[in-house]
Amino acid sequence: MKFGTRIIHNGHEVDPSTRAVGVPIYQVSTYDQESFDRFGRYDYARSDNPTREALEKTVALLENGTRGFAFASGMAAISTTLLLFSPGDHLVVAEDVYGGTYRVLTSLFARLGIEATFVDATDLDNIRQAIRPNTRAIYLETPSNPLLKITDLAGAAGMAKERGIVTIVDNTFMTPYLQRPLELGCDIVLHSGTKFLNGHSDVICGFAVVKERELGSRIRFLQNAFGAILGPQDSWLVLRGIKTLKVRMEESQRSAGAVARWLAGQERVAEVFYPGLPGHPGFEVHHGQASGAGAVLSFKLSSVELTRRVLEEISLAAFAVSLGGVESILSYPARMSHAAMPREAREARGISDTLIRLSVGLEETEDLIEDLDRVINSP
Repeated sequence: MKFGTRIIHNGHEVDPSTRAVGVPIYQVSTYDQESFDRFGRYDYARSDNPTREALEKTVALLENGTRGFAFASGMAAISTTLLLFSPGDHLVVAEDVYGGTYRVLTSLFARLGIEATFVDATDLDNIRQAIRPNTRAIYLETPSNPLLKITDLAGAAGMAKERGIVTIVDNTFMTPYLQRPLELGCDIVLHSGTKFLNGHSDVICGFAVVKERELGSRIRFLQNAFGAILGPQDSWLVLRGIKTLKVRMEESQRSAGAVARWLAGQERVAEVFYPGLPGHPGFEVHHGQASGAGAVLSFKLSSVELTRRVLEEISLAAFAVSLGGVESILSYPARMSHAAMPREAREARGISDTLIRLSVGLEETEDLIEDLDRVINSP
């Protein structure tokens, strides 16, 4: 089946107990066991819940993985996965990762003796040169947040495999509809499911999906031991949101491309970051590993004052943290997603005070451009 069909027909479209069209919300904490000698499939809801299990299997299917795990947030998925590593281990990390990832690596896992080296991952030589004898993982985002930089996933994964290193990829921006890193040789895919997978700005959740079952068993142990699991109500909402993933991504991506092209032609826009633009330095690599450019773009304006006006005066996009909703969302990375980074680190990465990130929603494209034009080009 094609991807759009698998979103709907994934083995969890009908409840086997009642034939209901959809998985019920199993809002329970514990399960009655059959006998002293015979326990059932479920015992305690931190370990397993039928609603969460259906969601985990669905996300694993869409990423073409063997096992999926649902967490209470994207950071819970990231942090639990990083618990795979031990004191003395070293990670090579793309330098412009999400600010929460940077924070947990530099403030929490560094205290636990796990070291991270941040590199410009657009050049595989930078990754290669940063690898040490104690390097255990390469951690990537592509497109990266917020500058939409592109990393060659197959190249990075091949380099890692030669050295017995795990490759971890945050695939939040692309979703499995547009990019599937496991098929390119990577080992673990992470998502902030809060974003496009759920798609309606009403759930906080995260996912990890693995390629190999042995790695899945290790993350399963950590998920159960650490306990940052997704509840059944939220699991049900994400199952519902995923059903429209294809149509949402197609429409938002089409609109994002048009907005990016319009912004690129504006005198007061200094730079546009979007892998769908032919001038993007990662254009060819991206389109060799993904089937589209996605619905997120960033742009730099000519002044901080204009940046303030755009964020405060645009009427058709929320000025908010997050992305991937049906509504367009404008974010200010310097004080939102990357506020955890020291100013010097942000500026070194190009995350300036004039940078805005735009997640394009389902509004009419012409209306979004007209709204941007009204503010950017007003006297």
